Amino acid sequence: MESPLHTVEKIGGTSMSRTEELLDTVLIGGRKGADLYQRIFVVSAYAGMTDDLLEHKKSGKPGVYALFSSAEGGWVWGDALTAVADKMYAHNERIFADESARQTANRFARERVEGVRSCLIDLSRLCSFGHFQLEQHLLTVREMLASLGEAHSAFNTALLLNLHGVRARMIDLTGWRDEARYTLDEAIERGLADVDLATELPIVTGYAQCSESLMGTYDRGYSEVTLSRLTVLTRAREAIIHKEFHLSSADPRLVAPEAVRVIGETNYDVADQLSNMGMEAIHPRAAKSLRQAGIPLRVKNAFEPEHPGTVIRSDLPAQSAQVEIVTGLKNVYAFEFYDQDMVGVKGYDSEILEALKRHKVWIIAKTSNANTITHYLKGSMKAIKRVENDLSKAFPAADITLRKIALVSAIGRDLGSTRVLTQAIRALSDAGIEPLGVHDLLRKVDLQVVVEPDQFEATIAALHKGLIEDWTAAPQARLHAAA
Repeated sequence: MESPLHTVEKIGGTSMSRTEELLDTVLIGGRKGADLYQRIFVVSAYAGMTDDLLEHKKSGKPGVYALFSSAEGGWVWGDALTAVADKMYAHNERIFADESARQTANRFARERVEGVRSCLIDLSRLCSFGHFQLEQHLLTVREMLASLGEAHSAFNTALLLNLHGVRARMIDLTGWRDEARYTLDEAIERGLADVDLATELPIVTGYAQCSESLMGTYDRGYSEVTLSRLTVLTRAREAIIHKEFHLSSADPRLVAPEAVRVIGETNYDVADQLSNMGMEAIHPRAAKSLRQAGIPLRVKNAFEPEHPGTVIRSDLPAQSAQVEIVTGLKNVYAFEFYDQDMVGVKGYDSEILEALKRHKVWIIAKTSNANTITHYLKGSMKAIKRVENDLSKAFPAADITLRKIALVSAIGRDLGSTRVLTQAIRALSDAGIEPLGVHDLLRKVDLQVVVEPDQFEATIAALHKGLIEDWTAAPQARLHAAA
């Protein structure tokens, strides 16, 4: 199973939906014979499938899981599950011209969907008795529903490759009808135990059923954890993530496309900062295994196979101070907690953090002074209001304010030069942008700028121009201006 030659490669959901193009680029392309192998693929569900199975990642629109877990949902979840099945059949219709193959794919999808439906019906009936509480089983339900999407795409991909003469095999880590429960490492080792990477192409489900309960820890970042552990356990030479875009210096929809550049190389520290901004190269805890093993991660555009993409290493310091990427989040809540009695008193921080954790609100950044603690949060207004209510009860004398802001971050391996901050302020001033706040920490890997939401796009464009375009275009002029 082990080989110093192979790679472990993950394909994201949006890319997976462009099946025909994937065959011509990542999966087959111009490869023949032995060149088709020495690769392991981890596949995500097709775009939108996990949203329909759980809930929409951005809008929060309820999927099967959200409807099932809601006491008011009744049996509406059953109709939603049927809609998911129909969506699977429609996708099979698009990618399989061969009638026999299409029917094979439909039978697989039907077996999985109806198996889950039967299980949920039985669980609903069981929990109608007072001795059994639905809440105790919801994480398992969430994992089981999520696994449907990955199983569907993995089965289809292996079948499609077989039709094109490639010896591909689905490696099902979803635990479907398994009688035992294994750790993630054990599940991976069992799944690949008899695979010959020199002559077979394993297509592995992004979701893996294991004793660690991946969704409980990583929620929807589980496929990257599967990628990471597969890479480390099989001692691959490189992990690769195929996306529908390059890891670039800014979003080309916000900055002139001709000004945006592929990063090319960076380190895991930068990747962590990107994750904090919601622009995941890889989940931070998934990156940890790769970093510790000294295995590089490459992020590539799935539809530009000849481009080397961006390589991320643990041992890649910057040669000079420079911003590599400007990104951010538009809809962020500044949650400001003020209490005159806070000075010199301990316990405020821990109480606030416990409330945020209890209501599953994502903390992006935090600032504080003698009597004020401000958290910059990403989450639903409903959840944040619950946090506010809890803290108002715990600290009735406190003044809590909430406002919507945008947070833009300039990120790089080394922002140690004071010129970075100076140039950022100048770029914002030239664009007529007055920031609400600037966070420049001692550990110089990111510079965060707080602005009004309606200035989000302009701020990204201004910082990209001042810290990347002008920084690299005219270094001598820049140095002269800074002096």
